[in-house]
Amino acid sequence: MKITVIGGGPAGLWFALLMKKRDPRLAIAVHERNAADNTFGFGVVFSRKTTDLLRRCDDELFRRAEGLVQTWEKVVIVHRDQRIDVGGNHFAGVARITWNRLLQERCRELGVDLRFESNVPEPRVLQRECDLLVGADGVISTVRESWKEAFRPTLDARRNRYIWLATAQPFDGLTLTFRQAPEGLFMAHSYRFSAAQSTFIVECGEKPWRAAGFDRLEEVAGDATLRRLEGIFASDLGGQRLVGNRSKWIQFLLVKNAAWTCENVVLLGDAAHTAHFSIGSGTKLAMEDAIALYESCGRHAGVSEALADFAATRKPVVDAYQENALASTTWFEDAAAKLHLEPLPFAVDCMFRSGKIDLDNLRRRDPAFVARYEAWQAARERPAGPT
Repeated sequence: MKITVIGGGPAGLWFALLMKKRDPRLAIAVHERNAADNTFGFGVVFSRKTTDLLRRCDDELFRRAEGLVQTWEKVVIVHRDQRIDVGGNHFAGVARITWNRLLQERCRELGVDLRFESNVPEPRVLQRECDLLVGADGVISTVRESWKEAFRPTLDARRNRYIWLATAQPFDGLTLTFRQAPEGLFMAHSYRFSAAQSTFIVECGEKPWRAAGFDRLEEVAGDATLRRLEGIFASDLGGQRLVGNRSKWIQFLLVKNAAWTCENVVLLGDAAHTAHFSIGSGTKLAMEDAIALYESCGRHAGVSEALADFAATRKPVVDAYQENALASTTWFEDAAAKLHLEPLPFAVDCMFRSGKIDLDNLRRRDPAFVARYEAWQAARERPAGPT
C-alpha cells in the first residue's frame, strides 16, 4: 500500500508515524514545501486527556519530550487588575518547533520518507499515484481546493483581530487577561511552552485595533507594534519584552467542510476544520484526527471502507467541538459588553463560555472556587440590614 501525505505538520507526521509503526512495509511519503524548521507561532497546548491518548499511541515520543513539556493545573483570569484562579484544569504546553522536530525524528527512524523544501506535485497527480492521499496541508489547503466541489468548504473570517507573540514572562496557568485601554478592550491568551518562554496571543475587536493605529503599522509586527502592546499589558509582562515570529494581525478563519473524504482522498487537521484558540489547540484536534484515521485503517482493509468509517466516527465529534469553539469565539468577540461584571462572576461567565462547563463540572474541578462564588452570590442576595 502506498500512502502520500501533503503537509509536514503534526497531523500529517503523526498519521505517517502511526501507520509506519504498525506496518513497516507501507510506502509512506510526506511532502512539505517549507523547510523542516519553518513554523509559525510559538507553543502548542494539550489537555491531560489528549496527552494520555497520544502517549498510549507512542510512548517513545513522550519519553523524549520529558523535561521539555510544561504542565499546569489552573486557568487564571485577570479582570480589573484582580487575578482569579480556577483549579482542576490540567494542561501541557510545548514549543511548536520542538514538537515538530520530535515527530520528524520518530518518522525518520521508522522509515517514513520525509520530503521537505520540495515542490509539491499537483494533488490530482499524486492521487493517481497512490492508494491513499492525505491532505494535512493547513488552513489554506491545496488538497481541499482541488476537490472543492466534493468537500464543499465554508470559510468564515471572524470579527476580532489577533496576533501570536511570545514573551520571557512566565505564566503559572493558562492565563486570560482583559485590559481596557483608551482605545478599547485588549485580551491576552498566555501559557508557558518552555522553561524560558510563554505564548502571548493578543486579541481585540476591529474598533480598538483601528483606534490604536495597528491598521497603519507594518504588516509583520515590528518594534512599533510590540512596544505599543507592551504598554497595554505592562502590568502583566513584568518588564519582559514581546517577540514575534513573522507575526501579524489576522482574523481567525473558521473552516468547515460538508465532507472530509472524496474517492481515496481525506482531509486532516486545519484543512478539514479549525477551532478558535480560546478553547484549545488546533494541534490537539489535528493529532486526534490522525489517530482516528489510523484506527479506521486498522478496522478496514479497503481504503474506501476506512475513509467512510473515519468520516462517520470522527466528523460528528469535531462538529460538536466546533460548535463549542464558536460559542467561545463569540464570547470573546462580545467580551466588552461583560466588563461591568465584578471579577468573580466575570471569571465564572468566562469559564462557562463554550457551553462545555457548567457549575457542577466546575465544582468537581475546583470546589473551593465554586464555594467562593456561591458565597459571593449569597451575599448579593442577602437583604440589606436596617439603616
